[in-house]
Amino acid sequence: MPVSYSRQQSHEQMLAVENELGAHNYAPLDVILSRGAGVWVWDIEGRKYLDCLSAYSALNQGHCHPRIYKALVEQSQRLTLTSRAFHNDQLAGFYEDICALTGAHKVLPMNSGAEAVESALKVVRKWGYEVKGIPPDQAEIIVCENNFHGRTITLVGFSTDDNSRRHFGPFTSGFKIIPFGDAQALEQAITPNTAGFLVEPIQGEAGVILPPDGYLKQVREICSRNRVVLILDEIQTGLGRTGKLLAEEHEHVEADITLIGKALSGGMYPVSAVLSDSETLGVLQPGQHGSTFGGNPVACAVARMALKVLIEEGMIENAEQMGKRFMNGLEAIRNPFIREIRGRGLMMAVDFHPEAGNVRAFCDALKQRGILVKETHESTIRFAPPLIITETEVDWALERIIPELSSDG
Repeated sequence: MPVSYSRQQSHEQMLAVENELGAHNYAPLDVILSRGAGVWVWDIEGRKYLDCLSAYSALNQGHCHPRIYKALVEQSQRLTLTSRAFHNDQLAGFYEDICALTGAHKVLPMNSGAEAVESALKVVRKWGYEVKGIPPDQAEIIVCENNFHGRTITLVGFSTDDNSRRHFGPFTSGFKIIPFGDAQALEQAITPNTAGFLVEPIQGEAGVILPPDGYLKQVREICSRNRVVLILDEIQTGLGRTGKLLAEEHEHVEADITLIGKALSGGMYPVSAVLSDSETLGVLQPGQHGSTFGGNPVACAVARMALKVLIEEGMIENAEQMGKRFMNGLEAIRNPFIREIRGRGLMMAVDFHPEAGNVRAFCDALKQRGILVKETHESTIRFAPPLIITETEVDWALERIIPELSSDG
């Protein structure tokens, strides 16, 4: 018999309903959240936690940012959806704002990050055939080991994570996998049929893996010289997370296609975008790609305000400053099982040796101390609080994290 639903359900009853009626495609921490404000969230029993995950960087502006919420409500009262069969009065402003901020010349609005990546792959293949002159159905796109670009059939098809791939084939062909951070491997993998190179500036899901200094500069030069479209997936790293608007700015490079999402709406609504130039995105013609919800009025209004508060409230600069403070604190942890502490801006990770076992136990223990984090690949804990975090809040978090992750914690 199905578990009956009630608004007065207990913690255990809610978990029972989820377990019985929901697909088991996530393994969340044992906490049920009901409210959020800024960097803080509360569970259904009223316990308060510091959110150090930020919905995988979708909440850079913090929970329920009042200006973004106001934009959502006001636009929802006027016009929510037209489809792209008609124009709407928010789309042009969204294009203007995002191009002025990022330097892009063309924008393709979508919804989820995975949709943005899929869109870029389609565009790059079409560009390869129509502009570069690759023979029909021979286009190749190079990707990196340990990548994470989403969970569609195509995207998991070129993942190197066995759990993501197993029993989901057959997969889309046309992809070549090379080591991350190895510019020479990219050079050697390119052929006349190579249309694009898709890469994360920092590999987030892999455990906040930073490439060697100068890697993106080398990649930019190689792609330019070989007429290969450089696609940077900035869905997690972009919009202030690393202390710059886009992570590519740390090496002063510019991608041919930049993908953004997550924080593009401040966590209020699914919004993503493919940013490029007229030559690349110009290959799309009416009817060749689209989305019922992509570029809808609510999405555009919310994204415009999300970008506005990111800049006007100094969140990017704060991410750089608080990231240094947070990293300095993490580096004070003393535990022989820690392999490495790494990060940039407010995108950080503590990586453990396999002998430490599954670090989920640390995440559960930190939850008891009022810190919400999540493990990745069993050995790494990521820390990514909202970019509005203050010195006081960073110090409050570190006072709980350091003893818990130290050998005598």
